[in-house]
Amino acid sequence: MNGMETSTITVAERLHGYPGVAFGGYVAGLLAARTGAPAVPGAVRVDFRRPVPTGVAVRIAAGADGGAELFDGEGLLLASATAAPVPAGEVPDPPSWAEASKAADAYRADPPGGEAGCFGCGLERTPATGLRLHCGLVPGRDLVAAAWRPGPELLGVDRVLPPELVWGALDCPGNAAGRLLDGGPAGAVTASLTGRLLRPVPASGGLVSYAWLLGSEGRKCRVGTALATAEGELCAYAEALWIRPRPQG
Repeated sequence: MNGMETSTITVAERLHGYPGVAFGGYVAGLLAARTGAPAVPGAVRVDFRRPVPTGVAVRIAAGADGGAELFDGEGLLLASATAAPVPAGEVPDPPSWAEASKAADAYRADPPGGEAGCFGCGLERTPATGLRLHCGLVPGRDLVAAAWRPGPELLGVDRVLPPELVWGALDCPGNAAGRLLDGGPAGAVTASLTGRLLRPVPASGGLVSYAWLLGSEGRKCRVGTALATAEGELCAYAEALWIRPRPQG
């Protein structure tokens, strides 16, 4: 146990992924911040067991080996965070700001169906109310990407992106990769997210979130995601497992 006291949090509805369900990247960031020092600096894996509700108090408690766990009011495990090896795959060079801007514009012009008003990628979100991770295809590369500028309302007092929102920026792009690069359906959910934050993320000059496909089998889709500055400096990266909905009928 890591000695962390049990506490409760309530995720506001505005921070939803799907309606009534807390945005996975945000939850991952909250749990990652409560883990002990990982065996490999900066690498944390968050596993989601059940949907985390919005507007309802949930309990964070210490887990094994310096980890953290999230429980609902009935004591059911919702998610857990543990130290993990650094994701081993190579991180592609980020697209340029111009490339990522064009990709985001293309996404907004012809978005895939199933848009859910997500804090991370909802189309109606403003820079003050969401991350606007509108990741579209990057021509000539097996990537999806979005250029974006968070509003000052989302930044910390030091004018950098809070860690829980850095984790958020590593979440939604993976869904876009599964849909646009692998033809996946709407409605996928994050099953696990293993991330490494490399440095504070200054937001004044704009940011580029991007993702690539690692492989898929049946309902499982593995992706890599990353966050860079507009100048191409890598700030964070992750690997994620997404689970697609069961086929209808």
